[in-house]
Amino acid sequence: MKFLKYNFVLPICFVLMASFAMNAQEVIKEKTTEVVKENPAKRQKVDGVIATVGDYIVLDSDIDKSFLEITAAGGSVSGVSRCQMLGKLLEDKLYAHQAIQDSVVVSDSDIKGMMEERLNYMVENLGSMDKVVEMYKKSSEEELRSTFFDVLKEQKLSSEMGKKIVDGVEITPEEVRNYFKAIPKADLPTFGAEMEVAQIVVAPVVTQEDKQKVIDRLKGFKKEVEGGASFSTKAVLYTQDPDGRRTGGFYKINRRTPFVKEFKEVAFKLAEGEISEPFETSFGFHIILVEKIKGQELELRHILLTPTVSEASVKEAKEKIDLIRKRIVDKDITFAEAARTLSDEKETRANGGALINPKTQDTRFELTKMDPSLYSRVSNLKDQEISQPFMEEDQGKKTFKIITVTNRIDEHTADYAKDYIKIKDLALKEKQIKAVGKWFDEKIKETYIKIIGEYRDCAFTNNWLKK
Repeated sequence: MKFLKYNFVLPICFVLMASFAMNAQEVIKEKTTEVVKENPAKRQKVDGVIATVGDYIVLDSDIDKSFLEITAAGGSVSGVSRCQMLGKLLEDKLYAHQAIQDSVVVSDSDIKGMMEERLNYMVENLGSMDKVVEMYKKSSEEELRSTFFDVLKEQKLSSEMGKKIVDGVEITPEEVRNYFKAIPKADLPTFGAEMEVAQIVVAPVVTQEDKQKVIDRLKGFKKEVEGGASFSTKAVLYTQDPDGRRTGGFYKINRRTPFVKEFKEVAFKLAEGEISEPFETSFGFHIILVEKIKGQELELRHILLTPTVSEASVKEAKEKIDLIRKRIVDKDITFAEAARTLSDEKETRANGGALINPKTQDTRFELTKMDPSLYSRVSNLKDQEISQPFMEEDQGKKTFKIITVTNRIDEHTADYAKDYIKIKDLALKEKQIKAVGKWFDEKIKETYIKIIGEYRDCAFTNNWLKK
């Protein structure tokens, strides 16, 4: 389901995603003086430990696994040294260690949900859980799950700690102005060609009879679950929410989670263990099971079904979009007026059909970064030309659309007035990088860190050796 989700990427790190297949890192139960005084060469030979960061250790084999995981995912490790890879691992360990010190909360249910999503994805691709267990050379599914849980928990702690650091960084208009003024004219960034796009959407009308069929089916699921059937299994088999299909419909939300209003209104009225009656949102019809209530947070599962529209409704919608296009071409009405009065898409209707770039929250789309499906629709359109009507289908819902290009911006050198949003983003990222660097300097000084063997000769970006 296309609820808004935020992905956090730490600016100064390599683009290296630590895989959930990595063996769980050992946690040192006690730090004793023997660990420090022990012969490094001997220790490295016995158990492969090459570094300690707080309560976490790094094994020499972890570096090899990181290289393998990146190449297995199709990434390139060209030019990345073992020292650089170790530096990335040390960063992750320090984040996770400090998250614990700062009492960053990572719930076990959250981790289990992530684990189920990833395991279900792998089972879909490999065919069975046995093949997944065999692929990762584990003796049983239980061992595989235990390993994944520990690794995912560490990754979640690390990402939450990194997010906490940069979330507290804000930037003022004056700082943006000073950032831009400090850039030498010859070094000003160049922004690629962009365009602004508008669309009109017509959705086939869903009859009450079609809606009732879905409502009755969801009521049937509710009755079966109340009789002992698994809600999670029903979600995996029947939900039309792609994310929910992988997780058994599991989500964890609070009142600030960017789910649609109707969904949250129903969810927060339910008691623990209660299943809702079927209800409608813009995505279709749902039922929700609240599994746990933790203060202002809910752990729930849900099933989404979308009514099937009749052929007659589809035909009627196609005729309507054709007529709208004809009226615009004949200049009976402007595109913006037609969007405001005739489009079925609430999100764009008020702005005359203007699309918002989800990455920048601006109306401009840079051509080289535009979604390929949208680019293919608009790349050959002339200014003010209206595309031919086309049909899109998403999660079983069919819609008809026409698109036009309302503005084109050629490739150009950064201009403070015209490109303020982009310049602000660059200035904020620079400030975040500085904040993260300062954080590392401070935490490295106050955290127990030990690097042994040949890795003491590495030229790290951060002062891991405390020289």
